[in-house]
Amino acid sequence: MDAIGTDGILERAVTDRVVPGVVAVAGDRDGALYEGAWGRLSVDDGAPVRPDTMFWIASMTKAIASVAALQLIERGELELEQPVADVLPAFGRLQVLDGFDGDEPRLRPPARQATMRHLLTHTSGLGYWFANADVLRYHQLTGIPDATSGRLAMLEVPLIADPGTRWEYGTGIDWLGRVVEAVSGEDLATYCGGHVFDPLHMVDATFRPTEDQLARMMTVHSRTPDGGLVPTPFAAAEPEFAAGGSGAYGTAGDYLRFMRALLRGGELDGERILRPETVELAFTDHLQGAPLPAVIRSAVPELSNDIPSLPVAQGFGLGFHLVLEDLPGMRHAGTGDWAGLCNCYFWIDRAGGVAGTFLTQVLPFYDARIVETAARFEAAVYAEVGAPAATV
Repeated sequence: MDAIGTDGILERAVTDRVVPGVVAVAGDRDGALYEGAWGRLSVDDGAPVRPDTMFWIASMTKAIASVAALQLIERGELELEQPVADVLPAFGRLQVLDGFDGDEPRLRPPARQATMRHLLTHTSGLGYWFANADVLRYHQLTGIPDATSGRLAMLEVPLIADPGTRWEYGTGIDWLGRVVEAVSGEDLATYCGGHVFDPLHMVDATFRPTEDQLARMMTVHSRTPDGGLVPTPFAAAEPEFAAGGSGAYGTAGDYLRFMRALLRGGELDGERILRPETVELAFTDHLQGAPLPAVIRSAVPELSNDIPSLPVAQGFGLGFHLVLEDLPGMRHAGTGDWAGLCNCYFWIDRAGGVAGTFLTQVLPFYDARIVETAARFEAAVYAEVGAPAATV
């Protein structure tokens, strides 16, 4: 593809201080189509961004942890409709937060038990402190740490809805990672290393960055009121566990290999991580009537802006948000996608045979200028590659 125009999009984003730096890549079933690296690791005289720059991919970890769970389902070691409490009894003790009596949380038993499908689709009833004011208040009143702490105690927060009744963004994939650990007998970092990262030759993908990888890590930045950027170190120094919801790091090239494996029905370079029918299942809507929100309202503006829903048909598969109709000049119906807190974005268009990711490190999430730049990058990719026919 013509890299000059796409390079220009990324270069302008750096020049205009939209991002401190960025790596964006795209590929198809046969290989990489584009790779661009621009800017610096930090606006304070950081080293230049390179293709091997490391990123905290945050919630882009969820797709990886979901694939890990799907592998166990394939092997018959886990069932989609299995109650979470069957594997993790502590989950069965979670109550539903029904509000507050003054400063006292009001709790009740859930109407039903959450299943593995509920965890994979964010319909388990679990929430996040930065996206739900009641969850934030519960953290504040009880002192239970949030997910940024890296502490296992973050999982002691109650549900905020009965399982299966609505989509609510939360810690479900962190719990799913604990399921993977309990069933496999390995910690999540070790399991993903042996069953996802190593088979796909994702050489820098990790939950435990080395000193060399930390030296290549882009610094997290925050957007200032005047539109500028300031470094804001943001990570748990010594996490107590490998968090399936947000704990992974890697390069854009690593993530492209993961996405290309899914484009190819679960196989890359002779290594299979999922069967084709399991990939198809993952990219099928599983909401079962649970409504998606029109807007995800931010409860912590320093971490996230409000996130409006796209004005198109959507669903949620097993670990992936789904667009259920074509976006002109961009992704096709059935595309799976998600994002990471520091304005990292990816999409996997199985119908069009194209996948891409846009990685930077800026808070708060859903920065309007970055979202626009990522969309322009995606459009530039499709302008060059067109829409190849799906491969069955």
